Amino acid sequence: MIEHDDAADETPFDSAVQSVQEAVTSRRGFLAGSTAAGIGALAFGTSGVAAQESDGDSDTTDLDVLNYALTLEHLEDAFYQHNLKSLGGFYSEETILTADLYDHLPYGFRKHVYPNLTDIGEHESTHVKTLTSVIEDLGGTPVEKAEYDFGTMKANNPESFFRTAMALENTGVQAYLGALSLIDSPELQTAAGTVVTVEARHAAYLNHLNGEDPFPKAFDDGKTMDEVLEKAGQFIVG
Repeated sequence: MIEHDDAADETPFDSAVQSVQEAVTSRRGFLAGSTAAGIGALAFGTSGVAAQESDGDSDTTDLDVLNYALTLEHLEDAFYQHNLKSLGGFYSEETILTADLYDHLPYGFRKHVYPNLTDIGEHESTHVKTLTSVIEDLGGTPVEKAEYDFGTMKANNPESFFRTAMALENTGVQAYLGALSLIDSPELQTAAGTVVTVEARHAAYLNHLNGEDPFPKAFDDGKTMDEVLEKAGQFIVG
Protein backbone atom coordinates (compact mmCIF):
# COMPACT_ATOMS: atom_id res chain seq x y z
CA MET A 1 0.00 0.00 0.00
CA ILE A 2 1.52 3.34 -1.05
CA GLU A 3 1.50 5.95 1.71
CA HIS A 4 -0.15 9.19 0.69
CA ASP A 5 -2.23 11.97 2.17
CA ASP A 6 -5.35 12.46 0.07
CA ALA A 7 -6.56 15.25 2.34
CA ALA A 8 -3.51 17.34 1.47
CA ASP A 9 -4.03 17.02 -2.29
CA GLU A 10 -5.98 19.50 -4.35
CA THR A 11 -9.36 18.07 -5.30
CA PRO A 12 -11.74 18.79 -8.21
CA PHE A 13 -14.02 20.47 -5.66
CA ASP A 14 -11.48 23.27 -5.11
CA SER A 15 -11.89 24.73 -8.60
CA ALA A 16 -15.62 24.01 -8.51
CA VAL A 17 -16.08 26.03 -5.32
CA GLN A 18 -14.04 28.89 -6.76
CA SER A 19 -16.12 28.84 -9.94
CA VAL A 20 -19.40 28.92 -8.01
CA GLN A 21 -18.18 31.73 -5.77
CA GLU A 22 -16.98 33.77 -8.75
CA ALA A 23 -20.28 33.22 -10.55
CA VAL A 24 -22.22 34.33 -7.50
CA THR A 25 -19.99 37.38 -7.02
CA SER A 26 -20.44 38.34 -10.66
CA ARG A 27 -24.19 37.88 -10.48
CA ARG A 28 -24.44 39.85 -7.26
CA GLY A 29 -22.54 42.69 -8.91
CA PHE A 30 -24.95 42.68 -11.81
CA LEU A 31 -27.99 42.64 -9.57
CA ALA A 32 -26.59 45.41 -7.39
CA GLY A 33 -26.55 47.72 -10.41
CA SER A 34 -30.01 46.85 -11.60
CA THR A 35 -33.57 47.32 -10.46
CA ALA A 36 -33.50 43.65 -9.44
CA ALA A 37 -31.11 44.29 -6.57
CA GLY A 38 -33.81 43.70 -3.98
CA ILE A 39 -34.75 40.38 -5.53
CA GLY A 40 -31.08 39.40 -5.66
CA ALA A 41 -30.65 40.01 -1.95
CA LEU A 42 -33.56 37.71 -1.23
CA ALA A 43 -32.30 35.06 -3.61
CA PHE A 44 -28.92 34.84 -1.91
CA GLY A 45 -30.08 35.64 1.64
CA THR A 46 -28.67 33.35 4.32
CA SER A 47 -28.92 30.02 2.55
CA GLY A 48 -25.35 30.01 1.22
CA VAL A 49 -23.99 30.74 -2.23
CA ALA A 50 -24.78 27.29 -3.60
CA ALA A 51 -28.46 27.55 -2.68
CA GLN A 52 -29.37 28.83 -6.11
CA GLU A 53 -32.69 28.68 -7.91
CA SER A 54 -33.93 25.23 -8.77
CA ASP A 55 -35.09 24.22 -12.22
CA GLY A 56 -38.71 24.56 -11.14
CA ASP A 57 -39.19 20.86 -10.52
CA SER A 58 -37.57 20.72 -7.09
CA ASP A 59 -36.66 22.88 -4.13
CA THR A 60 -33.43 20.91 -3.69
CA THR A 61 -30.35 23.14 -3.74
CA ASP A 62 -26.73 22.27 -4.39
CA LEU A 63 -26.07 22.54 -0.67
CA ASP A 64 -28.88 20.07 -0.01
CA VAL A 65 -27.28 17.58 -2.39
CA LEU A 66 -23.83 18.10 -0.90
CA ASN A 67 -25.18 17.50 2.61
CA TYR A 68 -26.99 14.41 1.36
CA ALA A 69 -23.69 13.12 -0.03
CA LEU A 70 -21.97 14.00 3.25
CA THR A 71 -24.59 12.01 5.18
CA LEU A 72 -23.67 8.91 3.19
CA GLU A 73 -19.94 9.56 3.40
CA HIS A 74 -20.23 9.89 7.18
CA LEU A 75 -21.93 6.49 7.19
CA GLU A 76 -19.25 4.81 5.08
CA ASP A 77 -16.42 6.51 6.96
CA ALA A 78 -17.83 5.37 10.32
CA PHE A 79 -18.32 1.84 8.98
CA TYR A 80 -14.64 1.34 8.18
CA GLN A 81 -13.51 3.09 11.36
CA HIS A 82 -15.73 0.78 13.40
CA ASN A 83 -14.63 -2.38 11.63
CA LEU A 84 -10.94 -2.09 10.72
CA LYS A 85 -8.31 -2.10 13.44
CA SER A 86 -6.00 -0.17 11.13
CA LEU A 87 -8.50 2.72 11.39
CA GLY A 88 -9.21 2.26 15.11
CA GLY A 89 -11.85 -0.45 14.77
CA PHE A 90 -12.53 -4.12 15.47
CA TYR A 91 -11.06 -6.51 12.90
CA SER A 92 -7.32 -7.15 12.77
CA GLU A 93 -5.45 -7.89 9.57
CA GLU A 94 -4.96 -11.47 10.75
CA THR A 95 -8.72 -12.00 11.15
CA ILE A 96 -9.40 -10.70 7.65
CA LEU A 97 -6.48 -12.61 6.15
CA THR A 98 -7.64 -15.95 7.60
CA ALA A 99 -11.39 -15.48 7.04
CA ASP A 100 -13.15 -18.67 5.88
CA LEU A 101 -14.65 -16.61 3.09
CA TYR A 102 -11.24 -16.56 1.39
CA ASP A 103 -10.07 -20.15 1.94
CA HIS A 104 -10.25 -20.74 -1.80
CA LEU A 105 -8.03 -17.77 -2.64
CA PRO A 106 -4.22 -17.90 -2.81
CA TYR A 107 -2.25 -16.06 -0.13
CA GLY A 108 -0.78 -13.77 -2.78
CA PHE A 109 -4.26 -12.35 -3.34
CA ARG A 110 -5.45 -12.37 0.26
CA LYS A 111 -2.46 -10.45 1.62
CA HIS A 112 -3.57 -7.35 -0.29
CA VAL A 113 -7.16 -7.35 0.96
CA TYR A 114 -6.62 -5.62 4.32
CA PRO A 115 -4.41 -2.81 2.93
CA ASN A 116 -6.93 -2.26 0.14
CA LEU A 117 -9.82 -2.09 2.62
CA THR A 118 -7.82 0.42 4.66
CA ASP A 119 -7.34 2.50 1.50
CA ILE A 120 -11.09 2.43 0.91
CA GLY A 121 -11.74 3.58 4.47
CA GLU A 122 -9.24 6.41 4.05
CA HIS A 123 -10.94 7.45 0.81
CA GLU A 124 -14.25 7.76 2.65
CA SER A 125 -12.59 9.86 5.35
CA THR A 126 -11.15 12.14 2.68
CA HIS A 127 -14.60 12.48 1.09
CA VAL A 128 -16.02 13.53 4.48
CA LYS A 129 -13.33 16.16 5.02
CA THR A 130 -13.63 17.49 1.48
CA LEU A 131 -17.43 17.72 1.44
CA THR A 132 -17.43 19.36 4.87
CA SER A 133 -14.98 21.97 3.66
CA VAL A 134 -16.90 22.58 0.42
CA ILE A 135 -20.21 23.07 2.24
CA GLU A 136 -18.61 25.54 4.65
CA ASP A 137 -16.89 27.40 1.80
CA LEU A 138 -20.25 27.76 0.07
CA GLY A 139 -21.86 29.23 3.19
CA GLY A 140 -23.71 26.13 4.35
CA THR A 141 -23.76 24.10 7.54
CA PRO A 142 -22.38 20.55 7.14
CA VAL A 143 -24.57 17.78 8.51
CA GLU A 144 -22.99 16.17 11.56
CA LYS A 145 -21.96 12.55 11.99
CA ALA A 146 -24.71 10.39 13.49
CA GLU A 147 -24.61 7.33 15.76
CA TYR A 148 -24.48 4.01 13.93
CA ASP A 149 -25.01 0.31 14.57
CA PHE A 150 -23.71 -1.93 11.80
CA GLY A 151 -24.07 -5.26 13.59
CA THR A 152 -20.94 -6.55 11.86
CA MET A 153 -18.43 -6.89 14.69
CA LYS A 154 -18.49 -10.63 15.39
CA ALA A 155 -15.40 -12.38 16.71
CA ASN A 156 -13.50 -14.25 14.01
CA ASN A 157 -16.42 -13.97 11.60
CA PRO A 158 -16.01 -10.99 9.29
CA GLU A 159 -18.41 -12.29 6.64
CA SER A 160 -21.14 -9.84 7.67
CA PHE A 161 -18.58 -7.04 7.46
CA PHE A 162 -17.81 -7.88 3.85
CA ARG A 163 -21.49 -8.21 2.90
CA THR A 164 -22.34 -4.87 4.51
CA ALA A 165 -19.32 -3.17 2.91
CA MET A 166 -20.50 -4.38 -0.49
CA ALA A 167 -24.03 -3.10 0.14
CA LEU A 168 -22.80 0.32 1.32
CA GLU A 169 -20.43 0.85 -1.60
CA ASN A 170 -23.04 -0.14 -4.19
CA THR A 171 -25.58 2.12 -2.48
CA GLY A 172 -23.05 4.95 -2.65
CA VAL A 173 -22.76 4.56 -6.41
CA GLN A 174 -26.55 4.55 -6.80
CA ALA A 175 -26.85 7.60 -4.55
CA TYR A 176 -24.38 9.74 -6.46
CA LEU A 177 -25.84 8.70 -9.82
CA GLY A 178 -29.33 9.62 -8.67
CA ALA A 179 -28.22 12.98 -7.27
CA LEU A 180 -25.97 14.26 -10.07
CA SER A 181 -28.86 15.68 -12.09
CA LEU A 182 -30.06 17.64 -9.03
CA ILE A 183 -26.85 19.71 -8.93
CA ASP A 184 -27.20 23.06 -10.69
CA SER A 185 -23.52 24.00 -10.86
CA PRO A 186 -21.78 22.21 -13.77
CA GLU A 187 -18.47 22.45 -11.92
CA LEU A 188 -19.87 20.86 -8.76
CA GLN A 189 -21.58 18.24 -10.89
CA THR A 190 -18.27 17.29 -12.50
CA ALA A 191 -16.51 17.25 -9.12
CA ALA A 192 -19.18 14.94 -7.72
CA GLY A 193 -18.63 12.70 -10.74
CA THR A 194 -15.02 12.19 -9.66
CA VAL A 195 -16.33 10.73 -6.40
CA VAL A 196 -18.83 8.36 -8.00
CA THR A 197 -16.10 6.77 -10.14
CA VAL A 198 -14.07 6.03 -7.00
CA GLU A 199 -17.15 4.65 -5.24
CA ALA A 200 -17.73 2.41 -8.26
CA ARG A 201 -14.19 1.03 -7.95
CA HIS A 202 -14.84 0.31 -4.28
CA ALA A 203 -18.11 -1.42 -5.16
CA ALA A 204 -16.51 -3.56 -7.86
CA TYR A 205 -13.75 -4.67 -5.50
CA LEU A 206 -16.18 -5.53 -2.71
CA ASN A 207 -18.38 -7.40 -5.18
CA HIS A 208 -15.36 -9.46 -6.19
CA LEU A 209 -14.40 -10.18 -2.57
CA ASN A 210 -17.94 -11.41 -1.90
CA GLY A 211 -17.91 -13.71 -4.91
CA GLU A 212 -20.28 -11.47 -6.89
CA ASP A 213 -19.82 -10.11 -10.41
CA PRO A 214 -17.66 -6.97 -10.11
CA PHE A 215 -19.42 -5.33 -13.06
CA PRO A 216 -22.79 -7.03 -13.57
CA LYS A 217 -24.28 -4.56 -16.07
CA ALA A 218 -23.28 -2.19 -18.85
CA PHE A 219 -25.17 0.64 -17.12
CA ASP A 220 -25.71 1.38 -13.43
CA ASP A 221 -29.01 2.51 -11.96
CA GLY A 222 -29.35 5.63 -9.83
CA LYS A 223 -31.59 5.80 -6.76
CA THR A 224 -33.62 8.69 -5.38
CA MET A 225 -32.70 10.39 -2.13
CA ASP A 226 -35.66 8.78 -0.38
CA GLU A 227 -34.71 5.30 -1.59
CA VAL A 228 -31.10 5.69 -0.51
CA LEU A 229 -31.88 7.25 2.87
CA GLU A 230 -34.29 4.41 3.61
CA LYS A 231 -31.41 1.94 3.07
CA ALA A 232 -28.95 4.04 5.06
CA GLY A 233 -31.46 4.59 7.86
CA GLN A 234 -31.24 0.98 9.00
CA PHE A 235 -27.72 1.70 10.34
CA ILE A 236 -28.47 5.07 11.95
CA VAL A 237 -29.52 4.82 15.58
CA GLY A 238 -29.15 8.41 16.80
